[in-house]
Formats: sequence, C-alpha cells, structure tokens
Amino acid sequence: MSRTQLFRSAAAATAIALAGCSVPEPPAIGALQEPELAFLTQIAPPGAEPGTCWGKTVTPAIIETVTEQVMIQPAEVRSDGSVLSPAVFKTETRQQILRERRETWFQTPCVEDMTPDFIASLQRALRARALYRGEISGVMDARTRASVRRLQEPQGLDSGILSLAAARQLGLLVDPRFARPEE
Repeated sequence: MSRTQLFRSAAAATAIALAGCSVPEPPAIGALQEPELAFLTQIAPPGAEPGTCWGKTVTPAIIETVTEQVMIQPAEVRSDGSVLSPAVFKTETRQQILRERRETWFQTPCVEDMTPDFIASLQRALRARALYRGEISGVMDARTRASVRRLQEPQGLDSGILSLAAARQLGLLVDPRFARPEE
C-alpha cells in the first residue's frame, strides 16, 4: 500500500469514527444572560422589607500573583571589596488580593409590575435617551437589558436588571417620598 493510500484509508477511518460522535452544542444565548427577575424575588438581603423585590450583582475579586526574590543570606564581602560568597536568594510566589469580591444589592420592580405595558414604557423611555434602538415590543429581551445596563452604569450599577431607582429616574414609578397620601 502506498503512502497516499495509507493516508486516505486512515482519514476515512477517522471520519467514520467521528461520525458517531456528537459535538455538544454551545450554550444558548439566553443561558448567558442575566437571571430573570422571578428568580431574584426569591432572595433578598438581610433585613429587607417583606414584599420587596431585589437584584444582586457580584463583582469578582481581582487577585494578582506576585513573584519576588527574597534574600536569604547577604553576600560576604572582604574589607578590600572582593566578594567571598555571593548573596543567596529564594524565589517566593504568593497571591495578593487587589480588590475584594463585592455583592451589591438593589431594589427592583417586582415581577408582577414588569407587565408588557411597563416594559414598553421602559423601552420608550430608554429610546428617548438614545439608549435603546430596538423595537418597542414589551419584552425584556437582551437588547433592552443592555440598554438598562448602559443607563445604570454611570450611577455605579453594572446590571441589566432594572433597579427601582432607575425606574423612578425614567419616570416609570412614583417616588414614594413625593406620592400623595391616599384618602
């Protein structure tokens, strides 16, 4: 058998063997997005008022690996300046936390408030501020969440989950400090 024939038969055998293998599909785009608000309403920070809904962002710690040369023994030098024995060093590697892990809790509109009409109003408010260019669909999709993130980032909240403060800032919810008492 020639070398070319041997290569072709090996390639054919490999193709047949791989035909039975299944390649796992990449995760769906939805799986990479932020959690739904329904999940976030089940958890709240300690001391949260009952019936309130919360979101949470987690900023991971930043850890740096530091490698240093540590002198174990200094050099021995004669009075005339000649080196009798050089200094002895040891390499030490350690990890140093540059920024601690941080959890940020923020109050959100509850799931029952996130109606298609409310989300459509959110999309219109984001569009009016040039933060959203998608269709006014009333669906909290990835594009809407990205726009919410752009709105909230300047205030220090890196999340696509709408905060109560951002909803009030957009005029979608009444700030309770300015609400009229019910009669």
